[in-house]
Amino acid sequence: MKVLLMGNPTVGKSVVFSRMTGTSVTSSNYAGTTVEYKKGLFNYQSESIELIDVPGTYTLEPTNKAEEVAVQMLSEGDLVFNVVDATNLERNLNLTLQLLEKDIPVVILLNMWDETKHKGININLERLKEKLKVPVIPTVATTGHGLKEALNYLDYTATIKYNKLDSDERWVEIGNIIENVQKIEHKHHSSREMLEEYTLKPLTGIPIAGSVLYLTFILIRFIGESIIAYIAEPFFEGPYYSLLIRLSQILEDGSFLHSLFIGQLLNGQIDFEQSFGLLTTGIFIPFAAVLPYIIAFYFVLSILEDSGYLPRLAVLMDNLMHKVGLHGFSIIPMILGFGCNVPAALAARNLDSKREKFIASTLMSISIPCMAQTAMIIGLVGAYGGIFVFYVFFALFVVWILVGLLLNYLLPGYSNDLLIEIPSLRLPIIAIVFKKLFMRVTNFLKEAIPFVLLGVLAVNILYALGFFDLLTVILGPLFSTLFGLPEDVISALLMGFLRKDLAMGMLAPLDLTVKQLVVSSTILTVYFPCVATFIILFRELGLKEMLKAATIMVITAIIVGTVLNIGYSSIFISSITTVLILSIIFIFYRLTTKKNQNIIKE
Repeated sequence: MKVLLMGNPTVGKSVVFSRMTGTSVTSSNYAGTTVEYKKGLFNYQSESIELIDVPGTYTLEPTNKAEEVAVQMLSEGDLVFNVVDATNLERNLNLTLQLLEKDIPVVILLNMWDETKHKGININLERLKEKLKVPVIPTVATTGHGLKEALNYLDYTATIKYNKLDSDERWVEIGNIIENVQKIEHKHHSSREMLEEYTLKPLTGIPIAGSVLYLTFILIRFIGESIIAYIAEPFFEGPYYSLLIRLSQILEDGSFLHSLFIGQLLNGQIDFEQSFGLLTTGIFIPFAAVLPYIIAFYFVLSILEDSGYLPRLAVLMDNLMHKVGLHGFSIIPMILGFGCNVPAALAARNLDSKREKFIASTLMSISIPCMAQTAMIIGLVGAYGGIFVFYVFFALFVVWILVGLLLNYLLPGYSNDLLIEIPSLRLPIIAIVFKKLFMRVTNFLKEAIPFVLLGVLAVNILYALGFFDLLTVILGPLFSTLFGLPEDVISALLMGFLRKDLAMGMLAPLDLTVKQLVVSSTILTVYFPCVATFIILFRELGLKEMLKAATIMVITAIIVGTVLNIGYSSIFISSITTVLILSIIFIFYRLTTKKNQNIIKE
């Protein structure tokens, strides 16, 4: 039996799904699309039930790919659990009435029932059942209230042929229903409701957003580095290293199998970051260097999602994102990119159009250094003063804005409007946070690891063929003339194709000036993502679009490196720092205070 969970975005479908399903959950793309959905299994009265979390939709008259998929999936189910936000009944009933016009049993889960009391909303359940002629069950998904009762309706098979209405008639019908079943009492704002308003007003919302993001990065770095220090490094430097040393002796250094699985030995030792074997670098990068930050980032992201804060951040960023051809929720891949570019590239698949996916993926790859690279930039460049770190990140911000404006102007099409409902702020349920974390990490391992191994193998082959040595010879004059960098930097930058933080580490012993460090750090971020991200982009965008993005990255890196080399001076930096900071604040404020007509707030 297939049960579909359907409803508007942000009504709590994912929480209902997590509550009802066990660990046998899979996440995949709908056939022929990049729209992702989840399905899970659970047993009820000795029967196996397949629960499918359909992409959120406001209507069965689709306006984007996700809504098209939702309509197509409707024909695949035996029963629909229509999850409705009880605090925003009028808006949600538009989808409900359309579902009732279809020939499929529908049970309504009136979610967030506890919030109605806080907001002074009184809903007469019996009248609502009479009007809709289907079961209506009040639920609180975060606590599980009402979900057990909902399972009693799994054998519900009745269908009603609700009068088919056009859009105007449907809204008239919704108005009649609301007038008969709902009353709203005036209530003074609670402290939580005041905080909710403060998070949406630009004057207060921007500082709050900055504080949240700062604390987010601190927490992510703490969790990620703790996993590396206490779990990953002891394992790789201990039992796993000993195992590979024995395997290296068996395969014999220099043999084909040794080069394939172990890679090169440096001073007779295995270097997990530079040996380039499938079992050395190929395993170390995804599990010891990337996975700890993936776990940390997805943990914090789940907290931000379940607390109801992410839609607020999307609202604050919407006007800025529209300037570069995106909308507010595109901030999510950008935020993920600061942790690791791999999940950021995967997250871009959730955007509405190919145009938005291309712009978001390109901007993220060009301008967003991962957490490990950021730490190295702060360590190396920051040794000369925090102002130089600011110079690197300001350059990246300018690149993000300019390239985004250019892509928005050149690419045909337009960015979709931000049409979202703003949920209430609430405390996340930790059990659900960890369950979502498990699902996301499992999905990452399944989707990313094979491509990382493939990338390491490709780099290994290119090194063996002398391709990188050839590039060093060809690019040496270019780097010296345009960027003012010595030829030794080329090897480090090429290493950045494997790992950016490793490449930054290779700059340390080269005795570079602070100017050369600023230039090379910026170029290293702009020119290419790491091989793992690159392969994910190939998978998500396709070969043609990935090559377009790569071309943009190379051209941008050449321009940015040249401009930084020519226009750089310490006097220049110190004299305009204050102006730059004030300009950023002013531009950001103006972009985020423009009135947004497309936000539906409860």
